[in-house]
Amino acid sequence: MATYTTEIASDKLVSDNPIHQRLLKAYIAAKPMVQGDLLEVGCGEGRGVKVLMENVTSYHGIDKIQEVINRLSEKYPQAKFQQAFIPPFSGIEENTYDTIVSFQVIEHIENDRLFLEEIKRVLKPGGKAIISTPNIRHTLSRNPWHIREYTAQQLEDLCTGIFEKVEAMGIGGNEKVWAYHEANRKSVNRIMRFDIFNLQYRLPASLLRWPYEVLNRFNRNKLHSQQGNSVTDISHEDYTLETNPEKGLDLFFVLRKG
Repeated sequence: MATYTTEIASDKLVSDNPIHQRLLKAYIAAKPMVQGDLLEVGCGEGRGVKVLMENVTSYHGIDKIQEVINRLSEKYPQAKFQQAFIPPFSGIEENTYDTIVSFQVIEHIENDRLFLEEIKRVLKPGGKAIISTPNIRHTLSRNPWHIREYTAQQLEDLCTGIFEKVEAMGIGGNEKVWAYHEANRKSVNRIMRFDIFNLQYRLPASLLRWPYEVLNRFNRNKLHSQQGNSVTDISHEDYTLETNPEKGLDLFFVLRKG
């Protein structure tokens, strides 16, 4: 039986629903943009495999967790799944894929420039990559699972130095989404008032992961108990693709190789 951290956000846990739907929206938004041979970098539990496969010729998903790869290989025999630690993308030749997607991955990568350079390397000329990552402007506390988070300008500057064309957008939401986010912010702030020494920013990430998991799961369950339908009724349709990345809870960038 799988154990779901708050970092993963499960479609099987009701209290995770707003986050799951937010992450699913990236796949829904990307679907009309993908084509040909597709590589997903960091396919995770396979949240968007079925969505994306409908619009591509072939699907290749890579992830570092072998157990996940095994499950997805059984569930989607028509696709290819591979265990890999990236970057670099060892064993993948340059100019291989028409489209690459990588959602909520770059914030976990130590060498983010090499990560993007490898994405460009394995894209065919004229191909596109679509990436998403949290918008630090709307982050509620330090996430010890993340190496870093970006402002829209920071990510745009990084991508512009590598790709020929960068389209910066964001995944935002309607009033239901922002009401949940505000309730979440207030709840997190009530918890964080006990951090009088600002330890979340002073301690090593490895020491923060266990308390982060406990408190984050407690907070999501509490919001579900207090908010009820406002948690369970949010769907991917309540999230929006914003042309202004500053309006996004997540940054959503389309990168093109010349």
